[in-house]
Amino acid sequence: MRLIHTSLFLASALALGACKQGAEPAAAPADAASAPAPAVDPAAPPAMEPAAASAAAVATADLQPTRDSTVKGSIRFTLVDGRLHASGDISGLKPGSEHGFHIHEKGDCSAPDGTSAGGHFNPGNAEHGSIDAAVHHGGDMPNIVADAQGNAHVDGPVSSNVNAGKGDGFDIIGRGLIVHADPDDYHSQPTGNAGARLACAVITKAE
Repeated sequence: MRLIHTSLFLASALALGACKQGAEPAAAPADAASAPAPAVDPAAPPAMEPAAASAAAVATADLQPTRDSTVKGSIRFTLVDGRLHASGDISGLKPGSEHGFHIHEKGDCSAPDGTSAGGHFNPGNAEHGSIDAAVHHGGDMPNIVADAQGNAHVDGPVSSNVNAGKGDGFDIIGRGLIVHADPDDYHSQPTGNAGARLACAVITKAE
């Protein structure tokens, strides 16, 4: 009797093993990471860049230091929504300092102190003031502020009264660009009490 039970047990075990070997393995769950990426619509517009950074330059200015100064930089003028916009970088400033920054009447940097650039560009013969004020020079622009390393990033609008390339009395091409030693107070006439000139450039038409 014990021999019969043992034989039956072995037969059952062999049959069960055969069933397991013949069964198909269960499908592995799909890996979400391996799923195909969604299709990209070829008609979709590309990601937008900041307007000033992506716009083509209409004018440029290469700032060079005046006598006993280390201030220099590169500025580009672009059209953003029909208005001139100045952007670029200036180095060699005192850390944390603030400086007047203007377009000047003459594109002449021959004087060691930059005075050959004349006064502020003022085609409308207006009083000096903030660019946000109703009355201001065509060459008035916001002050620039240096960071802890003495570098200033320029990124702001130019007066809506001026243009680049029209060839009229309001055209900034051929004018001067000046970085001053002190901040513009926006009300002292005619220069905002911005002090000496640390760097000078001639604004030229972009190629």
